Amino acid sequence: MALYLVQHGRSSPKEIDPQQGITEEDRKEVERIAMVAAGYGVKANSIIHSGKKRANQAAKMLADILKPTRGLTQKSGPDSLDDIELFARTIDSDADVMVFGHLPFLEKLASYLIMGKTDHPVFKMQNGGILCLDRLDEAWTIKWALMPHIG
Repeated sequence: MALYLVQHGRSSPKEIDPQQGITEEDRKEVERIAMVAAGYGVKANSIIHSGKKRANQAAKMLADILKPTRGLTQKSGPDSLDDIELFARTIDSDADVMVFGHLPFLEKLASYLIMGKTDHPVFKMQNGGILCLDRLDEAWTIKWALMPHIG
């Protein structure tokens, strides 16, 4: 079972896009990351995303390339300040799920799953990056990360 945490691309300024969709530059980075992930054989049974435009756009880009068997779903939970513990209880540990969300939610979720608390980050996310967590017995671990930038 893998849990993929993905931060959406950077958002356009409200003056350009009131719904703050992904910038053109980040659209290219998300697509590049999606192609690399597909090349490595990443499989997601389902992709869920928050209701924000930028998360939806990034999720659709990966869904078009990775072709999740259970499709793409908007779900409450992975938004910036949503309840980490509540969302963690909804994770299906038998399915390969990709979650598109926002900061600080994604970083806090990773910390919660790995350490049982949210106040000490275990990983620094990047826009368009993928963090893969794996469940071994009862413990979650970081399996790998695919980030658009080093450093």
